Amino acid sequence: MRIPDHRRAFGDRVRELRRAQGWAQEAFAHHIEMDRTYVSGVERGVRNPTLDVIVRLAHGLGVTPSDLMAGIQLQSSTSA
Repeated sequence: MRIPDHRRAFGDRVRELRRAQGWAQEAFAHHIEMDRTYVSGVERGVRNPTLDVIVRLAHGLGVTPSDLMAGIQLQSSTSA
């Protein structure tokens, strides 16, 4: 299964902000009360996080959800 570009970009953004703040993936997952494997899946783009998860990630990173989404481009598609 192909990972959509926007999910990959979102995961890259989460990883970028997490690393910039010095969080190891496991420590960050514990900080936001999520399983490390779920955070890993988000960062790799294989998970499709809900709005609640996006808000939790943003809060844990000390940014707004819109800042977390900054720079992520949606590609138009004929299939949903």
